[in-house]
Amino acid sequence: MRVTRALPFSSGSFLGALPLSLIPFAPRELRAAALEAASLASRTLLYPAGMAQERYAPAPPAGGGEEEERVQPGSPPGGRQGKGRAGDAESREGEDCPPVLLLHGFVDNRSVFTLLRRSLVRNGWRDIRAFNYSPLTCDVRCAAERLAECVEEVCGSTGRRIDVVGHSLGGLIARHYVQRMGGDARVRTLVTLGTPHSGTRVAPLMSAHPIVRQLRPDSDVIEELAGPAPGCRTRFVAFWSDLDQLMVPVETARLDHPDLDSRNVRVSGLGHLTLPAHWEVAAGIRRELAAGASRRGERAERTDRGTTGAA
Repeated sequence: MRVTRALPFSSGSFLGALPLSLIPFAPRELRAAALEAASLASRTLLYPAGMAQERYAPAPPAGGGEEEERVQPGSPPGGRQGKGRAGDAESREGEDCPPVLLLHGFVDNRSVFTLLRRSLVRNGWRDIRAFNYSPLTCDVRCAAERLAECVEEVCGSTGRRIDVVGHSLGGLIARHYVQRMGGDARVRTLVTLGTPHSGTRVAPLMSAHPIVRQLRPDSDVIEELAGPAPGCRTRFVAFWSDLDQLMVPVETARLDHPDLDSRNVRVSGLGHLTLPAHWEVAAGIRRELAAGASRRGERAERTDRGTTGAA
C-alpha cells in the first residue's frame, strides 16, 4: 500500500516548547526558518554529548517476544535499555514493539534524536539504541556495511527483528542495507525523515564531497536503489516536508518504488533540521512503529489525501 497523508502541525508549538505565537504574523516560511535556527542551536549544544558511540551491557537471559518477530527462534529478547518511569508514561503503545535503532544524517550524530528518544521511552519503548557512523564517511555502501554489523549485534542480543529510524543520509544508508544487502530479514519497519530517495539537487558546489555526489539524482547509488527489489519484507514509511530546503525537489524525500511496501507521510511547515526534533513528528513516528508491518496484499492500493498547513 502506498499512502500519502498530511501530518498537520499546530501553530502553538516550537520544538515542543516555545510557542510559534511569538511570531503570529510571520509567514509559514519564516516560522519554519525560526524552527530551523532553534534546531541548529540545540544541535550545536548537544553535539559533544553524542560524539561517542553508545555502549550496551550484555543482554540478560529472558523469555518472551512474538515468534514472528524473532530473527533466531529461541533467542532471548534481552537488551531492555532506557525504561521510562511510570510517572513519565503518556501511554504504553510501544510496550510490545521491537527494539528501535536510530541513524543520524550527514555530519551529525546520535544527539539529534534526543527528543525522539525521550518520546519513545515515555510511551513504552523499552529498547532504543543509536548508531554513529563516522562524519568522514565517503561511501553509502561502506556505511551500510557498518550498519549491518550493528544490526546483527542488536538482533543477536534480542533475538528479534528491529525497527530503524533514519534521518536524511541515515535513511538512505538504512535503505541500502535493507534493499540491497538482505537487511529486510532483520528490519521490520524503516522510517525515513527527509531522506533523498530519488536524489537531491541542492548545493551543487558541495559535490566535491564523494558522499554528496552519491546523493545526486544521477548517482550510481540512487540508480541502484531504483532497481528491482522483489520480495523485500521491510515496511517503509517516508516522512517528507513541503519546506525541506535540502530536498530539491521536496518530493524526492517520498519513496515510490513498485516493489516496496511504502507509505509516504507529508509534513507541512517544517524544515529539514527540525524533522527529528519536533514533538508532532515524534508522535507520527510512534504511530507508524506501533502500527507494525502492513500485509503485502494491501500494497496494490494507492491513496493520496489532502494536506493541512501549519500556518
